[in-house]
Amino acid sequence: MKKAFKKKNSDSIVQAAMAESKKGPPPVHLWNPPFCGDLDMRIARDGTWFYLGTPIGRAPLVKLFSSIIRKDGDDYFLVTPVEKVGIIVDDAPFLAVDFDVENKGLDQIINFHTHVGDMAIASKANPIRVVRDKDTGEPSPYILIRSNLEALIDRKSFYRLVELGSVQSFEGIEWFGIRSNGIFFPIIPAADLE
Repeated sequence: MKKAFKKKNSDSIVQAAMAESKKGPPPVHLWNPPFCGDLDMRIARDGTWFYLGTPIGRAPLVKLFSSIIRKDGDDYFLVTPVEKVGIIVDDAPFLAVDFDVENKGLDQIINFHTHVGDMAIASKANPIRVVRDKDTGEPSPYILIRSNLEALIDRKSFYRLVELGSVQSFEGIEWFGIRSNGIFFPIIPAADLE
């Protein structure tokens, strides 16, 4: 758990992010500003961003903030060239809300879309992974969007994705999984299918 939030005005973060976004995707991985404390900002599991406990209703502002998010270790930050503030992320910073499919079979390519406008083709560089809840067995599927930032694949998209799946041998075990861009992403051992 992160330390208690410090009072911080988000205006300077917004101004810096707007200035950087005019130059293209911000290179947050290259910036190493001083840590300025925690901001009372949280991203819920469903992709909703909150500031001071209130949902941020302006989609352009959420998109702007999402462009300057970075994960260092297990912690998430909004980073500009001059400051770095901590935020809370309940699960993943992005939500994959849809995908497109090109081709079929071994040539299938799956392109995911997030709720903030990012896109990522499921591939070696952007793998799909599925974590199963130890108690319920409920799957939580993710795709890597950029750097070490993932998107939780929403339920409707995951159900559509499963329709594209097949059984294949993976590391000597039969798995049910998904193919995209020449890579097989295992979801569940075939023996565990009901």
